[in-house]
Amino acid sequence: MRLRTRLQLLTAATAAASLGFMGLAATAHADVTDIPPAGANDWSCKPSSAHPEPVILVNGTFKTMAENWATLSPKLADDGYCVFAFNYGHAATDPIPDSAAELRDFVNAVLGSTGAKKADLVGHSQGGMMPRYYIKFLGGATKVDDLVGIVPSNHGTSNPLALAAGATVCPSCADQTTGSDLLKKLNADPETPTGPEYTQLATKHDEVVVPYTSSFLSGPADHVTNVLLQDKCPLDPTEHDQATKDPVVTQWVVNALGRKGPADPGFQPHCVG
Repeated sequence: MRLRTRLQLLTAATAAASLGFMGLAATAHADVTDIPPAGANDWSCKPSSAHPEPVILVNGTFKTMAENWATLSPKLADDGYCVFAFNYGHAATDPIPDSAAELRDFVNAVLGSTGAKKADLVGHSQGGMMPRYYIKFLGGATKVDDLVGIVPSNHGTSNPLALAAGATVCPSCADQTTGSDLLKKLNADPETPTGPEYTQLATKHDEVVVPYTSSFLSGPADHVTNVLLQDKCPLDPTEHDQATKDPVVTQWVVNALGRKGPADPGFQPHCVG
């Protein structure tokens, strides 16, 4: 066999072995990232009369459910909620409509398992905005009781990094850029379709959703509550990435889920620090 041919075969075999190893590594990584946060995904859980809606946690872009909800998931489970979480959209980078369809299917699975008629959704960043596509266009308005958005990208961001990421590896980042076709469609009247109650939590220290007011939604006061964390806790340092772990955010989430309608705008959380 000529040397060149032998080298070509060796190169091909090495490449095949490398690809096989990468496939195994990717599978192992996928198994790790599919581990739910503590307190979530007990598929035998049945909602109580005190908490009749299961809570579905929807992570943000580039996030995993285990990291995003490490604090809030066990807290809600300890409070007696049936809690569920899932990863979607290839680290939440797929186009928003595709991820919303995954959410629709997951909600249906949770409702089927628990026997509940509706679910509460709590989402971070894209996970607070994307469910609105499900609600508005994919039948979610009759299946969602509360939508709580933690620093949600409801009106997008003017951060130039979102557009740069959208042009390369992250279609959902392009969808979340201010003025995108997706957001124009999503925010066309009505922004908040009848059915769910909407609570939107923003922080003035948000460096991802810019300006932070992009998180807020329009709608009647008995239907929509917009919260700037620093209005009640002026020294709260919470920024975007770790907002789901902020104890003040947790108090607002619990308030929204525990009452009829959205969060009480007069609620005063205990300010930490």
